[in-house]
Amino acid sequence: MDNEDYYSLLNVRREASSEELKAAYRRLCMLYHPDKHRDPELKSQAERLFNLVHQAYEVLSDPQTRAIYDIYGKRGLEMEGWEVVERRRTPAEIREEFERLQREREERRLQQRTNPKGTISVGVDATDLFDRYDEEYEDVSGSSFPQIEINKMHISQSIEAPLTATDTAILSGSLSTQNGNGGGSINFALRRVTSAKGWGELEFGAGDLQGPLFGLKLFRNLTPRCFVTTNCALQFSSRGIRPGLTTVLARNLDKNTVGYLQWRWGIQSAMNTSIVRDTKTSHFTVALQLGIPHSFALISYQHKFQDDDQTRVKGSLKAGFFGTVVEYGAERKISRHSVLGAAVSVGVPQGVSLKVKLNRASQTYFFPIHLTDQLLPSAVFYATVGPLVVYFAMHRLIIKPYLRAQKEKELEKQRESAATDVLQKKQEAESAVRLMQESVRRIIEAEESRMGLIIVNAWYGKFVNDKSRKSEKVKVIDVTVPLQCLVKDSKLILTEASKAGLPGFYDPCVGEEKNLKVLYQFRGVLHQVMVLDSEALRIPKQSHRIDTDG
Repeated sequence: MDNEDYYSLLNVRREASSEELKAAYRRLCMLYHPDKHRDPELKSQAERLFNLVHQAYEVLSDPQTRAIYDIYGKRGLEMEGWEVVERRRTPAEIREEFERLQREREERRLQQRTNPKGTISVGVDATDLFDRYDEEYEDVSGSSFPQIEINKMHISQSIEAPLTATDTAILSGSLSTQNGNGGGSINFALRRVTSAKGWGELEFGAGDLQGPLFGLKLFRNLTPRCFVTTNCALQFSSRGIRPGLTTVLARNLDKNTVGYLQWRWGIQSAMNTSIVRDTKTSHFTVALQLGIPHSFALISYQHKFQDDDQTRVKGSLKAGFFGTVVEYGAERKISRHSVLGAAVSVGVPQGVSLKVKLNRASQTYFFPIHLTDQLLPSAVFYATVGPLVVYFAMHRLIIKPYLRAQKEKELEKQRESAATDVLQKKQEAESAVRLMQESVRRIIEAEESRMGLIIVNAWYGKFVNDKSRKSEKVKVIDVTVPLQCLVKDSKLILTEASKAGLPGFYDPCVGEEKNLKVLYQFRGVLHQVMVLDSEALRIPKQSHRIDTDG
């Protein structure tokens, strides 16, 4: 509600020509011109609406301000700095100028920004569920219940502190423990963006299990389609200095496919090549690594469903000197900032594991649960079916009610914050309807004389037709007069935009789905149509005719 939709106000397409804009502007000027009204109250209302229409036309009739409005809306026009921009700029140049002005504003707020990221990983040993001791051990105290224990844990956290527009300091730390033994480390890095093509990063670290660490990372775009990353490290310990070097060369094979070639030298030297294809509906990876001690081949595929929950299912096969692992799983968005995923890993000699992961904003919670060292069908079955049953139960009993409550709370908050604006829009709409009365009377007389288009009734807002939603309230407003006022030559054309911005309209239910329902008469026959809020409408149409047979 914070932005006027100028296109909807003038009832023109976003691609409207200057002639279409001028015709719509003239028509509304004739309707709202203050000199046409003698009543002081109507004259004042007409003056306000006339100025609003004039403002919309001024913005859209100027190529520069229209380009700014199209890209960034009314807020973009209010940004300081446009007065120094040359008038003859293309939309692309205007976009660049806007981004420059935004960068200047961001630089003033750099000191207040951080980018926290964290990971918590808890490893669970649940092998006692499937790999029980033999019967001679049953007399041992407490052995009647399976023993499930946490055998490892890892916590890491990092924050970024921008120092200037090109320099960023990064502080990170981690703690790890496994089977009673653990340690931690802390790292400090300083990153500098050297140009639009590259950046460099210096890293210093220390820990209780390993000595000091010194590292250098470099990134460089070699061509528009090719880049290289190099990571050099020196690890100091009681055994001496252990150097390491990793270099990655990548090339865009097409707009969705990237090829990688990696060389790693040090403690675990290896060469790796991979091809990654990422599209709107799928993600495919094939990789081959030759190295010491691990060499393997990998192929994985992920399918992305085009639904509101961003559901993804994935599967992979990895085979090498260490054995073979098959992994399959799925992930789904459960709230605005949370994604829940689970995967089953079945391999030789690794056995069966269940991996549960929750991404919450920039925090990741990972729970690898080792079920058995053997390939047991029962373990595979329960690892597959168990998470599904738990998820659907949680979704029905916890997640869905929580999201519904959150949505209602957000809608209520949105209504409260927009209450003043809605009241103002309602008053403007009522004023516009009063100003339209005389014009509508003339339009109806003209249409009746030629058996043309008469709007019998029109409603706009939230309709409840589903029986399961009987408890919800219908929130609609009568827009018969505003629609009749838009009829010209027995035709009514509404563009593909929200109807709330049309003259005489306002939003009666902020944040909720809305429809426009029209009952009209053409050639003496009743017609009816209902369209979505942002759906284009053109009447009359034969398909809208109400069948009165029988």
